[in-house]
Amino acid sequence: MFEDFEAKRIRVDGASIFTRFGGAGPPVLLLHGHPRTSATWHRVAPLLVGRGFTVVCPDLRGYGRSRGPAPTPDHEAHSKRAVAGDLVAVMRSLGHDRFLLAGHDRGGAVALRLVLDHPDAVSRIALIDCLPISEHLSRITAKFATAWWHWFFFAQPDIPERVINADPDRWYRGDPQVMGQENHDEWREAVRNPDVVRAMLEDYRAGLTVDRRHEEADRAAGNGIRCPALALWSLRDDLEDLYGDPLEIWRLWAPDVRGHGIDSGHHVAEEAPDDLATALADFFQDRYPRSGRVGSAEQG
Repeated sequence: MFEDFEAKRIRVDGASIFTRFGGAGPPVLLLHGHPRTSATWHRVAPLLVGRGFTVVCPDLRGYGRSRGPAPTPDHEAHSKRAVAGDLVAVMRSLGHDRFLLAGHDRGGAVALRLVLDHPDAVSRIALIDCLPISEHLSRITAKFATAWWHWFFFAQPDIPERVINADPDRWYRGDPQVMGQENHDEWREAVRNPDVVRAMLEDYRAGLTVDRRHEEADRAAGNGIRCPALALWSLRDDLEDLYGDPLEIWRLWAPDVRGHGIDSGHHVAEEAPDDLATALADFFQDRYPRSGRVGSAEQG
């Protein structure tokens, strides 16, 4: 994976962030979701390099090979604000004060926090298979709670650690043929580490507490995404089924947002890398249409 990329640990405020980077051109920061690592981008990253970008793929704080401070009772140590701060510092250490940004799943929540807290650092943002955490929580239905029950299970103290660590191979399941063998092996090693499991759970505990408060404070203050935004979602996942058109919700946060669905399951970077890389590159190069649906979105 990641031929011609460099990899190193970058020490930032209270954390050590494992980071892959390669290519030449405008910098793009790619943020993975739960329970993946930066290796989830192993098919997308080379395609973006081929389109003329520098690509940076970190493991989020506590995920994969990144390490952060110990969890805190208020979950601030694993808040999206803390993680976003890590990533701004990582990019600056690589010489990138301003960059393009894409986040998938939980990485999308971090991307949102990063662009809200550090608007001058981001020129364009892509948000993949995600909505603001506060929007999910303000729209809770029995259907959402049934489908996304893990949010609330992960937020419980101690119990999920005992359950998951008893047999992580059965809790977290992935197909090496779909993921790619090296990506699968790296991910499997990570989820067998109790420290990684704890950090991933803290991500969700922060989401229901401090992260929600931060987002609600931004909405009350009228803060939003000031740069152009792209929302992408997997047509074989449940975002449209739960909420209808995700763009309608993202328009509450971003006046300049466009997007479409991609014919894929949830882990789109692994399942539909060509479609995803094309959408990202076209948007980052300002070639993505400002209205209407494109590509596989016609199927949605």
